[in-house]
Amino acid sequence: MGRKLKFVPTPSKPSTRYFMTEPSPEKPKRRVRYLGRNPRHFHEKYKEHQPDRYPDDVAKVIAGGKTPAGTHRPIMAAEILTMLEPRSGEVAVDCTLGYGGHARLLLAAVQPGGRLLGMDADPIELARTEARLRGLGFPPESLVVRRMNFAGLPRFLADESPAGADVLLADLGVSSMQIDDPDRGFSFKVAGPLDMRMNQAKGRPASVLLSGLSRPALARILAENADEPHALAMAGAILRAHSAGPIETTQGLAEVVRGEAERLGLSSDAAEDVVRRVFQAIRIEVNDEFGALTEFLRVLPACLKPGGRVAILTFHSGEDRRVKSAFKDGLRDGVYASIADDVVRASAAERRDNPRSSSAKLRYAVRA
Repeated sequence: MGRKLKFVPTPSKPSTRYFMTEPSPEKPKRRVRYLGRNPRHFHEKYKEHQPDRYPDDVAKVIAGGKTPAGTHRPIMAAEILTMLEPRSGEVAVDCTLGYGGHARLLLAAVQPGGRLLGMDADPIELARTEARLRGLGFPPESLVVRRMNFAGLPRFLADESPAGADVLLADLGVSSMQIDDPDRGFSFKVAGPLDMRMNQAKGRPASVLLSGLSRPALARILAENADEPHALAMAGAILRAHSAGPIETTQGLAEVVRGEAERLGLSSDAAEDVVRRVFQAIRIEVNDEFGALTEFLRVLPACLKPGGRVAILTFHSGEDRRVKSAFKDGLRDGVYASIADDVVRASAAERRDNPRSSSAKLRYAVRA
């Protein structure tokens, strides 16, 4: 901003005089205002979005068993480190960087001399996470980040570590940043566009997906992606409403599902479970999550060095079935030297402190 002329009258003479003055600095923008004593909506929680500036306030949120807005709490971090045993000088891969909680631990564990290769399909969160990790002070060359789906892991390794990875983690859960941000359209708890794409620059949002589905096709998605017992009835109700509407918001879809659940005589708690399953199933279809996971499990053994360790964190039965089956087949065929005897769950203390860990299942395998 350049200098500007300011009119300054003088008492000695009635004539007009002009002097060069310095421009006044711009006023800082005011934070978003909200009703009541405490912020309720995602974008209003300015303290939670700035944990470095308001650490005490963020600590209170965490102590209350909640995840601060705009962040994510890594699940079963200690168990994952025990399984993977990352060591100095090794190459670790985090296939789903998210907020970077697991990545930070892996990056520290492979120092000195090791590298972390991180990937994520979400362009919004990836840039923030990379900046956060680079701010920790590790050597610049120890972190390599790429925006891509984990099904493309072989291409990443071909460029950065052709011999493969020593340690590999895939956390298949949707991050809290995505769930909590209404603009992403993942959650039915707040109003937002019916989107659900991990990368909003690619693919079709959920609202567009619904427009191209028949009742049998949507019922199949609900049954296969979320084991929804009322799949056919829900598919009919959703598509009838969408053809009359269309449904373009998350709460709009949730209300249609609740209305059909009431017609079926379900309790309010049972209705909320149906809403969760419907959202889960449509999100999986929008992002082709099962297709990506199937391809990832197919190429996974070739991406590990001999003796390489992999841990996969799943959050619903469809994912866990696929991981369990792939690991068992690999053990039978001699691809894996060992696999987890049983699924590992979050401790009672972690489930209490972080309720989003309750559905998590952890499995591991070691390359032969």
